[in-house]
This record gives sequence, structure tokens and C-alpha cells, in this order.
Amino acid sequence: MANIQQVAKQAGVSVATVSRVLNGQSTVTAKTRIKVEDAIKKLNYEPSLLGRNLRNSESRILLILIPKIANPFYLDIINGIETAALSQNYNILLCETDSNPERENIYFDLVRKKMADGIISMDPAVNIDTLTELAERHAIIQCSEYSEDSGIPYVTIDNEEAAYRAVKHLIKIGHENIALINTDEKYLYARQRKAGYRKALEEQNIPVNEDNIYYTQHLGFEYGQHAMKKILGSKNRPTAVFAVSDLLAIGALKEINSYGLSVPEDIAVVGFDKIDFSNMTNPTLTTIAQPMHRMGTIAAEMLIDKIKGADVESIILDHELVIRESTSG
Repeated sequence: MANIQQVAKQAGVSVATVSRVLNGQSTVTAKTRIKVEDAIKKLNYEPSLLGRNLRNSESRILLILIPKIANPFYLDIINGIETAALSQNYNILLCETDSNPERENIYFDLVRKKMADGIISMDPAVNIDTLTELAERHAIIQCSEYSEDSGIPYVTIDNEEAAYRAVKHLIKIGHENIALINTDEKYLYARQRKAGYRKALEEQNIPVNEDNIYYTQHLGFEYGQHAMKKILGSKNRPTAVFAVSDLLAIGALKEINSYGLSVPEDIAVVGFDKIDFSNMTNPTLTTIAQPMHRMGTIAAEMLIDKIKGADVESIILDHELVIRESTSG
């Protein structure tokens, strides 16, 4: 394989001149540029991207922090990020944090050491103090999950309004005794979605029964099953359930079916996210659709803009209530 010195010799110019041509600098005359380009073509020379990136103090790598790679919610967002990143000659590196501070610090160090150019954080349990400190010198964007007070730009949806619409739909079709399956309220989205649930009930003068709110530690399918088991065993069994994620809602559907009850005839169910699996359940799941692919695309564009030194504003995207069989019979 040819090297830059051989290209320079073939073209009859200095190595520095070849480098200037490769970097697109305008200080090279058209005649010299043609000679260098002809030499590159003749020798089939491929410049080292690593060397060029080191000279330019950039890696062309974007880190994507997610708590669990196995969670299907992240798939469309990641695809959106990758599409936008590749279109601007960036690569992505998926970083599963497992909400572990030690793991996070390993990934943060990649940015500190200039082995990555920036971070898109989707981890609700990320150490926000460290992330905020890192954002003072490096490009950081929050996607879906965010901290309001960090000053770090984010792209998300209005979680409270989305939850309000979901519960309002259940009330509209005749339900008043509505359970909420929520996660730990240390997460902002959990607090926001609970606020939307309360708002919908209070607007219709339906008392909020705290016994109807069930908390899980994680968003997994089995946690939805466990929560639903408790709901089915309650004295005044709810006629409808709103779960703050599709995985929880799908677990709830499974448990209702195991109990010998029908959805929506005995219990209506609404989820949140519109993951692909939500259209594969029996019955299909009514859910809140987040524009996941677009969210990822915008997050990547925001990050690349920030890497280039541009000012970036936070963005709240639209959501949609998708009504399916789990509430419509």
C-alpha cells in the first residue's frame, strides 16, 4: 500500500502539500492539486483517517449512553442516531451503562481523552452532576431522558401531556377505576407520567386512589406481570390499567390472560412508547407513540452542531395516542 511520501514523490511536491490537498485547504493551486490527485489515483493511495483525525483533534465517534441494550425502546432511536451520524461521516459507539457509575466513568473518560467527540445520553439514572460538569467542556445532548436543571440541551416529548391523553381516553370510554403501573419516581419521566395520570382523573372529579398506583423497580416484561398480579388481587379491582411503558403493559396483558380474564372486556390496558412488539400482542396494545427514529435523528444533528460550536436549543416533539384492541374491543 502506498504511503504519503510516495504520493509526494510521484507528484513532485512536498509531503506538506499532499497533506494540504487531502485536508481540502485552499492554499494549493489548481495545477498542483490536479498533480497530487492524479498521483493519489495512480498509486491507489488511501489516507489514514486515524492520522487525520488525530491531527484535527477529533475522533469522529459519538457515544450513545443507554441503560440496557436489550430494551427494544432504544432500537428506533439508535437507528435514527446512526442514520444522521453516518450522513455526516461520524460513527457511533453504543455504551450500556447498566446505571453503573463506574461504567459511566469509563465512557466519560473516552470523551475527556478525546477518543470520542461527544455524548448522547439516554440513561435516566446517569450521574447528572458528572454529566453537567463534562458538558462545560465537551458536547453533550440528552435524548428522551433529561434533567431540567442541568443546562444540557435535550430532545424529548411532553410526558405529562402524553400520559394525560392516555388516561383521558380510558375515562372517555367509561372507566373511572384506573390503575397506574409506574416505575421509580427518582426518574423524571415517572414523575411526569404520574402527573398526567392525576391530571386526567382530577379534571373529571375522579378521586385519585393512591392504592391504585403500583411501582416497579425496572421496565421489564416480568415487572409488569408482578404489578398486574397485585392489581388483580386487590379488593376493588380496577377496570383499566395505564402502564408507563409498553414492556410493563405487555407483561400486564400476559398476567390478565393467565388469570382467565379478557382485554378489554374485563380490563382495558394502555401502554407507552409504541415499540414494535405492541402491535404483536393479543389483543394489540393501545399506546402512546413516541417519534423514536426522528428523536434519534434530531439528537445526532444537535450533537454534531454542538461539536462544531453552534448554539443548540432543546426540542419537544409531538406524540400520538394510537388506539388499538386493548381498549376498543
